[in-house]
Amino acid sequence: MTQTDPDVRQRRRALLMTVPALAVLALVLLLPLGIVVLRSFTVPEPGLGNYVWFFGTKVNLTVLLRTFTIAFWVTLVCVVAAYPYAFAMSVVGRRTRLLLVLCVLVPFWVSGVVRSFAWVILLQDAGVINRIVMAMGFEKIRLIRTQLGVTIGMVQILLPLMLMPLYSVMRAIDLRLIQAAGSLGAHPVKCFFQIYLPLSLPGVFAGATIVFILALGFYITPLLLGGPSSTMLSTLIQQQVLSLLNWGRGGAMSVVLLVATFAFLALAAPVMKRKYDLSGSGK
Repeated sequence: MTQTDPDVRQRRRALLMTVPALAVLALVLLLPLGIVVLRSFTVPEPGLGNYVWFFGTKVNLTVLLRTFTIAFWVTLVCVVAAYPYAFAMSVVGRRTRLLLVLCVLVPFWVSGVVRSFAWVILLQDAGVINRIVMAMGFEKIRLIRTQLGVTIGMVQILLPLMLMPLYSVMRAIDLRLIQAAGSLGAHPVKCFFQIYLPLSLPGVFAGATIVFILALGFYITPLLLGGPSSTMLSTLIQQQVLSLLNWGRGGAMSVVLLVATFAFLALAAPVMKRKYDLSGSGK
């Protein structure tokens, strides 16, 4: 028996332990995905007809571009809003941190459907926000059935998913580095951009990736808060599958969205890896 035999057996046992999880994953994820891909090529007849229809219809391409645009703006707003909040969570005392965490988690425990309906009440033309705006002497702002309204609702729902990865990274940053740089004469702004920001980039990238991917597939919030000018691809997929019973076209739309998402992540991965290495956390 060689010296490596125990290691080999241990690895085999570890691999066998993952088999049930892999089987469940294949059953609930890969199998339905495979069926969707298969139907996109075979329904109503075998071939590339569904994809020719998708790329030959201007509305589909416009909605696909709008979906990525809305997801980008939602991600950007989440980063801008979550960064100072996560920083505050990482530097305040224990009791204040607990309060800030509760402010993040309590809305997260409420169903997204309920929160979307709440935004319908707040954003409608005669809603609370417009009443406050008009009471201040300004004209009514159209928020419901617009991309702005969709962005507001999606940001509120996805913000906790940006905050928690960012906070976990910021919590591990040693603030004595900032103090040391300041004691050597560095300006606070320079300390932030040259020390703190690079160290926090892994959390920014992790949270932004989660938010962006989830925003691409959002359905309920764009449906309730949006209109014809803010329709996202998930809404068109629902119409094709449930309303028109056209599984082939709906499957083609889903595959295009999935491939476009992976393509975007593949293009962004080298940039993210380079920034991650520069931060010093990847070493």
